[in-house]
Amino acid sequence: MIILPGPASQELGNRLASLLQTRLVPVFHRKFPDGENYIRLEGDLRDETVVLVQTTSPPQDERMMQLFLMADAAREQGARAIIAAIPYFAYSRQDKIFLTGEAFSAKTMVALLRGCGVRKIITVNCHNPHALKSFDIPVQDVSAIPLLAEYFMDQNCEGAVSLSMGKKGSSTAEEAASILKGGYDYVMTRRNPRTGAVTVEKKPLNVKNRKVIVFDDIISSGGTMAQTVSHVANQGAEKIYAACVHPILSPEARTRIIESGAAEVVGTDSVPSFVSAVSVAPVLAHTLHR
Repeated sequence: MIILPGPASQELGNRLASLLQTRLVPVFHRKFPDGENYIRLEGDLRDETVVLVQTTSPPQDERMMQLFLMADAAREQGARAIIAAIPYFAYSRQDKIFLTGEAFSAKTMVALLRGCGVRKIITVNCHNPHALKSFDIPVQDVSAIPLLAEYFMDQNCEGAVSLSMGKKGSSTAEEAASILKGGYDYVMTRRNPRTGAVTVEKKPLNVKNRKVIVFDDIISSGGTMAQTVSHVANQGAEKIYAACVHPILSPEARTRIIESGAAEVVGTDSVPSFVSAVSVAPVLAHTLHR
């Protein structure tokens, strides 16, 4: 097995190769004056199983194009099998058709990767794992929630309450609570299908004088997380943390969440950022090793 770290996931690719104790082939990348991407794989891939490691967080279009070029170049070099490890899978949030005429973007991305030679995709905490079953190549979703929970255990948060966004996400809180041992619950949210605006319903929670960690798959604008943290703070929580797998984080997102009452915002390196305190390399390595 050979690891190819894409331009967006150099450090993660290096960590993964180290954990798997396998060969790493560098990926040379530069841009032409007109902004187009140039990719060159700097090693022999013939008859090898190749793992492309590339997150597709913003700028999504550019990073997806880099991934397509990497996959196609690996196929041209005669790779035996191509696996795409995509920690943050762009366009996967549109995981079904809500309104007539909408594009099913997650399906489109998988079809394009398949056309470039990818035969399996591994992603981390996809927005809707159930939607992955409809694709014509295997897409395996793995969870980084235990890694986040273990991080908080090391931060003296054993016994903290684990909260998730929405009833459908309660399995996330349950997964974290299996490690933190503080019980779990969810905060009810509603999304407007046309505007995308999310509102948080005021639900009573058993959090008074307790540490609370609010888990979500993605934080982008921070609006929903800020509403949730404020709601938890108003119910007397001792200390509140905001945790996510994919810290997309607009410039004002962390400030908005901290001002609402959170002690800190913690994410993973599925999207490299200044809050990425946890690496997803161990769960990817475990999956690839199996």
